[in-house]
Amino acid sequence: MGTLQLSVFWWGAVLVGSFLLPEAESYFLIKLRALCKFCDVEATSCMGEGMCKVECNKTAICEHEEDVCVTIWRKKDDNVTLETLCHDPAKKLYGLTLHDYKGKRCEMKAVSGMNSDFFICSCSEEECNMDVFFTTNFSPDHHVVAVVLVSLMPLLVMAVLVVASFYCYRVFRKHQAHHGCKKCSPLDCSDARPIVLDNEGSDSSSTLANNLNHNMELLPIELDVLVGKGRFAEVYKAKLKQGSSVREEQGFETVAIKIFPCDEYASWKNEKDIFSDADLRHENVLHFLTAEERKVQRQYWLITAYHPLGNLQEYLVRHVISWHDLLIMGSSLSWGVAHLHSDQTTCGRPKVPIAHRDIKSSNILLKKDLTCCICDFGLALRLDNSLSVDELANSGQVGTARYMAPEVLESRINLENIESFKQADVYSMALVLWELISRCSSIGEVKEYEPPFGNMGEHPCVESMKDSVLRDKGRPEIPSSWTSHTGIQTVCASIEECWDHDPEARLTAHCVAERFNDIEYLDKLSECSDTEVKIPEDEK
Repeated sequence: MGTLQLSVFWWGAVLVGSFLLPEAESYFLIKLRALCKFCDVEATSCMGEGMCKVECNKTAICEHEEDVCVTIWRKKDDNVTLETLCHDPAKKLYGLTLHDYKGKRCEMKAVSGMNSDFFICSCSEEECNMDVFFTTNFSPDHHVVAVVLVSLMPLLVMAVLVVASFYCYRVFRKHQAHHGCKKCSPLDCSDARPIVLDNEGSDSSSTLANNLNHNMELLPIELDVLVGKGRFAEVYKAKLKQGSSVREEQGFETVAIKIFPCDEYASWKNEKDIFSDADLRHENVLHFLTAEERKVQRQYWLITAYHPLGNLQEYLVRHVISWHDLLIMGSSLSWGVAHLHSDQTTCGRPKVPIAHRDIKSSNILLKKDLTCCICDFGLALRLDNSLSVDELANSGQVGTARYMAPEVLESRINLENIESFKQADVYSMALVLWELISRCSSIGEVKEYEPPFGNMGEHPCVESMKDSVLRDKGRPEIPSSWTSHTGIQTVCASIEECWDHDPEARLTAHCVAERFNDIEYLDKLSECSDTEVKIPEDEK
């Protein structure tokens, strides 16, 4: 007898019995056996997620009254199957005991150790194993992932805490570094050869002078002496005459005048445009007053603050510096370059980064306190994001061969990334820092001043520098005697990172400046620990 005929017969008998013997309940209780989907093992399209309807088309009356409906889902390799059957929950099935068979829905539960992905459910309602429900929205493979994630959670939390702590430290150090400078007080600096103010109040008065930028009326100026001469212009020391608004209102008496001939208009205009950006103002960048077109003389003038100590190269030729002087000069130089490269001012206002492209000791001026300020922006480039690759390429191979980075010498600077121009500046800055150390008394025997790659002659050409820097990977020598001083050893390590052949491996100027801050801090701690309080003789 087929299962369907048996089912009809059974229910018919029950109905007849109930109709003929309405009082039968008082004598005995008839318990009906379960109806379940029963197809043994069949392939299925159910992927073990959400709700699945079994493809079994056979319904059977269970053999024993105690049987319940069961469905089993397996996945081994690429084979996925569903098994539907009746089973007595008092007995084990595949070594498993059924626990959830009293429910109305077939809720799938994962079972491990079955040599495959294995889910099982049981229930006691009619054909309840036809619809199966996976209690999670992920397959057995995802359970393993969940276990792994839970196991790794402490490590992930620790990593987040470490990163957060490091970030907070960097923000604190940046704030501390900026706080150490005079907030938003753009001081003076100078250009070409010598350029600061003669009067003692120059630093405070110069903060107002940048309001001029470009005079409609020419300033009454009396040229004094020629103090410098470069490729594009000559620099004069000059005096502002009585009646000048700059002299009377802002305290300027002595200034520097950089005079360009008429055929160097492009260099004058580029430097004027760079200087005219108020966000360029910084205590370690030459302080700009105004620019003038002197049509009668067929000349173009840039008027800046005057620094009587001259440029760094001239100073190092004449002087041996102390370790303290080196810290002041190196720190102020790196902060000046960092300001040029930064996309914001010390006050946090957005600015366009600038690549100097001709950093060398003769383009760095010394103020009266021996801090450096960067001058000569005739080759500088505003690193505006709107610049195209073609516009950057047209800027050409510029700079001084002795101080050119390897990629500049080779004309292979990465024009796709504006950071490449900053990296070339950092290379040049490293050579200037080397010059400072070479004239520092803390290294022991100090030799006569010699520029980087001094063996290449007074004015080496690009091809000669290619042979030394590119072919031979040459760099200025750092004798072992220099590293006997702890502070100088640290500076030398930074120099070597800054002139790395790979531009991407170089430090940023801001990083170098922060390292100088750390060195100064440790130096002060060392001085405090070495200082002994001496009791005067009369108090003993």
